[in-house]
Amino acid sequence: MPVTCIKSGISDQARNAEDRIVAERVRAIVEDVERRGDNAVRDYSEQFDGYSPASFRLSTSDIQRHIERLSEQELHDIQFAQSQVREFARAQRQSISDIEIETLPGVILGHRNIPVNAVGCYVPGGKYPMVASAHMSVVTASVAGVKRIVASTPPIDGKPSSAVIAAMHLGGADEIFVVGGVQAVAMMALGTESCNSVDMLVGPGNAYVAEAKRQLFGRVGIDLIAGPTETMIIADSTVDAEICATDLLGQAEHGINSPAVLVTNSERLAADTLAEVERLLKILPTAELAAASWRDFGEIHLCDTYAEMLEVSERLAFEHVQVMTDRDEWFLENMTNYGALFLGPRTHVANGDKVIGTNHTLPTRRAGRHTGGLWVGKFLKTHTYQRVVTDEAATYIGEYCSRLCMLEGFVGHAEQANVRLRRYGKQNIPYGATAAYADRTQNESL
Repeated sequence: MPVTCIKSGISDQARNAEDRIVAERVRAIVEDVERRGDNAVRDYSEQFDGYSPASFRLSTSDIQRHIERLSEQELHDIQFAQSQVREFARAQRQSISDIEIETLPGVILGHRNIPVNAVGCYVPGGKYPMVASAHMSVVTASVAGVKRIVASTPPIDGKPSSAVIAAMHLGGADEIFVVGGVQAVAMMALGTESCNSVDMLVGPGNAYVAEAKRQLFGRVGIDLIAGPTETMIIADSTVDAEICATDLLGQAEHGINSPAVLVTNSERLAADTLAEVERLLKILPTAELAAASWRDFGEIHLCDTYAEMLEVSERLAFEHVQVMTDRDEWFLENMTNYGALFLGPRTHVANGDKVIGTNHTLPTRRAGRHTGGLWVGKFLKTHTYQRVVTDEAATYIGEYCSRLCMLEGFVGHAEQANVRLRRYGKQNIPYGATAAYADRTQNESL
């Protein structure tokens, strides 16, 4: 039977209309920050966050005061999570090697992996202090060897989050700002009086932050477009509705536009999960957000086969994909489009969000079809180099280069090879060697 959509969200047309509104608002803010600098940042901080301190950048003493406000247990937990992220990032870094090979006698080619010089890490906040996002961006950039790490986060209820500030500092941030939203992203990317511009922006955020990164891409690098959280559960009858509903709503509470989708081949599980979601929404403290998200962006797809379940997942290419079936390894081997996989009922997306060590900044909006998530390699630029060390090599490769350049009509290119041929070996290459080609092409055009 075909895949049945038991529950659907709002239409793509409605989503696209909202995207256009977001894009227009973001463009205006970015242009204003570029034009007015810190004054614009302050105006938007007052408007959106009710926050206007003497300086948005925290001093060393400010940071220390925030750290001292945390309990010993809170500090320990932050450091534990960062140690997990750091250990995995170090293992990833060690897997990336510089290379140098001799492809022909006397021809040396290589590449070096060079860290980006300056990175801006956006750590979202708003309703919740997203402590873990500091680990994911700041710690990973530090392991990669980034020289200057700028971190910015919005205030919560009109004041900085001490836990987020501590996580930024302990993770290795060199400069910490308490600025949120589009104005923070624009400040770091474009530079203002108080913040020199960076070379790259990283970190998740809401639809406005994601759109700001998209609009600024090209002027700076970005990790990826990491918009509102997406969660997909692929499940069969080996798990029950309680675990499925809990995991769906556990991510839907991120915001009112966080898609949560169940893909299953069990009609009973689909029905039971739908009922369990409604039950949990009556007791969940974050039900106001989760209910709106589930109403507009929640979906349940009933499939006939595991192959159909795989097809739905590959087509939607969600950020987080939990697989809880009797053939989890089969899904691991066959899935190609996703942000991160969570295999088996013992793990879950919250592990990845907060503590287990893999990065939680992941592709959304089907970007998993062409990119993975944030990792240490995103902060590295792979630069190639070449060296020709013998006259024989310069002559040998130069003859090929000259002929291939002439084949394409690039006469000046050919002369770059010819001058080396004359100097390092082929004395019979005349200075006017390309004149005959020019004459021939002119005659052919006649």
